[in-house]
Amino acid sequence: MALALQNSYLLSSGNCKNLLIHHHKPTFVVSSKSFRPMASLSLAQTVGISETFSRLKKQGKVAFIPYITAGDPDLSTTAEALKVLDSCVSDIIELGVPYSDPLADGPVIQAAATRALARGTNFNAIISMLEEVVPQVSAPIALFLYCNPIIKRGTQNFMSTIRNIGIRGLVVPDVPLEETESLRKEAVKNDIELVLLTTPTTPRNRMKAIVEASEGFVYLVSSIGVTGARGSVSQRVQSLLQEIKEATTKPVAMGFGISKPEHVKQVAEWGADGVIVGSAIVKLLGEAKSPEEGLKELETFTRSLKAVLL
Repeated sequence: MALALQNSYLLSSGNCKNLLIHHHKPTFVVSSKSFRPMASLSLAQTVGISETFSRLKKQGKVAFIPYITAGDPDLSTTAEALKVLDSCVSDIIELGVPYSDPLADGPVIQAAATRALARGTNFNAIISMLEEVVPQVSAPIALFLYCNPIIKRGTQNFMSTIRNIGIRGLVVPDVPLEETESLRKEAVKNDIELVLLTTPTTPRNRMKAIVEASEGFVYLVSSIGVTGARGSVSQRVQSLLQEIKEATTKPVAMGFGISKPEHVKQVAEWGADGVIVGSAIVKLLGEAKSPEEGLKELETFTRSLKAVLL
């Protein structure tokens, strides 16, 4: 489903209006099992997102940010995929939490989420998996999820939960800018960087407000519509990138439609501080003949993308 982008990418989809006031019944599949107590990890083990961009800037490098969907084909493969991505020197890893109505996602990621949910993947299981895996990877992990899991648990509990397993960033595409204040406050309390998105159709004044509020980096959606691999990256985005960089000193990472090494190279040459690749990686894992084969292909493909940034 195409996005209504007039309100920028931070959508007012209805199910997340007044995030901290109205508790709508979530459609996300959630286990009835309670969270088991978790000892807080030493967050010093994993560098934060802002720190990662600062380090790369000093080195004159661009951040490579791969995205995968949790639970596709299964959570054990997701755990291994996170380790593979880390071993390929990914700078930040974006992990998508599957959701039944993913407005921002194109057919590839929607299909991955459907498969993951059909296998019984739920937020509690993802948290348990991450509790084991996060200490084994050095790249900071950011969750990309819709707001229902946050509503289900309450913002304060949700933030403390992901903080305790070492998550460093959060992208919530269906909460509009005007309703992010409380979410941002809780994120700051828990050392979580809430990344906001802007698009080619976002009005300039609104873009500046989004840029001001975003933490970690500014997520620039490179195309109109949902996620998905495309043949080329729109030239218009080059001027949009420069507009954003004139409005802020924060790093800007570009995503949506970036699926080939030449795309990655082009976006980096335009001046982006980071490049996000999602659907192409998700498709590779989802369509592999076996999880083992998928992980091998993941490593090969990731290294080809990362190589153009070295």
